[in-house]
Amino acid sequence: MTYQAPYKDMQRLVAQAYHQQGLATLESLDGFDPELANAVMEEAAKFAAGVLAPLNSVGDVQGCRFQDGHGQQGKVITPDGWQEAYQQFAASGWIGLALPEKFGGQGLPKYIAQPVNEMWLSANLAFVMFQALAQGGSEILLNFASDAIQNRYLPNIVSGEWTVAMALTEPNAGSDLGALNTKAIPQADGTYAIKGQKIYITYGEHDLTDNIVHLVLARTPDAPAGSRGISLFIVPKYRVTDNGALGEFNDIRCTGIEHKMGLHGSPTCSISYGDQDNCIGELVGELNQGLMAMFVLMNEARLSCGLQGVALGELGYQRALAYAHERTQGTNKQGEKVAIVAHADVKRMLLEMRSETFALRALGYQIAAQIDATEAADHSSKNSQSKKERVALLTPIFKAFATERANVMAGQVVQVFGGMGFVEETGVAQIMRDARVTTIYEGTTGIQARDLVFRKVRGDQGKAVTELLAEMAQYIRPFESDVMLAPMAKEALQVVAAVKAVLSSRLLNDDSDAETLHAVSVPFLEAMGVLCCIWQLCNTLSYQQVEGSYDASYEQNIKAMVAFYGAYRLPSAMAALKVVENAGLGLSEYEF
Repeated sequence: MTYQAPYKDMQRLVAQAYHQQGLATLESLDGFDPELANAVMEEAAKFAAGVLAPLNSVGDVQGCRFQDGHGQQGKVITPDGWQEAYQQFAASGWIGLALPEKFGGQGLPKYIAQPVNEMWLSANLAFVMFQALAQGGSEILLNFASDAIQNRYLPNIVSGEWTVAMALTEPNAGSDLGALNTKAIPQADGTYAIKGQKIYITYGEHDLTDNIVHLVLARTPDAPAGSRGISLFIVPKYRVTDNGALGEFNDIRCTGIEHKMGLHGSPTCSISYGDQDNCIGELVGELNQGLMAMFVLMNEARLSCGLQGVALGELGYQRALAYAHERTQGTNKQGEKVAIVAHADVKRMLLEMRSETFALRALGYQIAAQIDATEAADHSSKNSQSKKERVALLTPIFKAFATERANVMAGQVVQVFGGMGFVEETGVAQIMRDARVTTIYEGTTGIQARDLVFRKVRGDQGKAVTELLAEMAQYIRPFESDVMLAPMAKEALQVVAAVKAVLSSRLLNDDSDAETLHAVSVPFLEAMGVLCCIWQLCNTLSYQQVEGSYDASYEQNIKAMVAFYGAYRLPSAMAALKVVENAGLGLSEYEF
């Protein structure tokens, strides 16, 4: 499957995020400017197009293969070309792109890593899922592990010599991690004997590296019940000596892999720990504080999932646009045969994909730059705290809305292809299959919406969301005087006002019961997602008009996207807010 990074868009949005989030003023980011970002993106674009993209369909068609036995370990064979591509990926330093130089990484800020990660995810999502695990797992160890554990594990994780697997889910414990049963029995030497089963473990077993480092949630015998009794342990497939060398097999067995709708090239494993009572792990952080450590990964994973939505939207748009130019069907007013890109409804679908992907990319890049700003700034400052609150507010919106829209866009790609989209030979069905799980893993859309309403909106009595709405209005209001964009600006400001109204009448109202708010949390998130998109489109157009660094036709297309999104997508936000006002009518009355 072909893919070319949208370099011009990326270059523009990276520079915009860098300047708007004040990264140029931070001493710790001196030298990490857009010029460096452009150089990194240029090399990444070559690797994505030349190495990863050609393997995307290979992974989809071949999938992974499981072989039982092999010394009671179970063996997973990845698709053809995976091993060679992994070695190139690791040798090029891409795994440690945003990890500390102290452990062999490149130490680049997230605002540079974000577009690079998007390229990987577009080019071959199934292949590069190990990269987000390495990033998130490393950040857990950096924040919670002892120096001894960091020094033994991080150099090999950062270099790609070893990979990371996150072992959370169990057959009886999915989103409700408090129900997990995996045991961690204290040993005399301070280690723990690990025993239990985990499922849905991405890259839990494979043939890419000699060792796999499992980060396992488990509970000790005297741990409190529920989520308060969960601890985190580092459990390598092969034990690691004090000097970092590989030791004996650690009694970790892959018992099978899932046969999935999509992401066939990414092994999703069932793992059994301690079948022979010889699986040893070490505690990471404090006892019974495993979920606190895991939240570091969860936030990283949620942002990565949102970026997956952007990446799949971009991949689908590129395929649909190319086909629309190639496929001849129907005639124009003059009776001449034309490519389907000339038809208004095809244009509508293409521009919906284009504008929403562009807007969500802009949002994702701004979030990454805000994280850089908070990590580099004085943590006690009011500005730093405000940025942290903004990132926390936007994270569930970005994760859920970008992935939900990726699924819609994948359907639009198939629609543009017509009957040819419904057959596997064209490859676009893979996009739809790969996208489907993105709204499910790392917290379903419903879970993200509950987090948004209960923790992020009600948690601070609407402070962060009110500040966000004020900033949105600030970027939208200048376009009221633009003839082409005045209708958009009027409607967008009405949506901002409607959000404020439902905050008062429903979400922050002490009389609103939790069940009712659960029922309308997803529609509220949908409205905020659309509003975030029009905000970022207006922001980009404003920035472009001030900077004036791109050609007139490019600026005109940005303006057209703003107008289109205001006309075709913005009304859905008002409809979603109407649902919030209706407060789940009928749900409590219907008996299932």
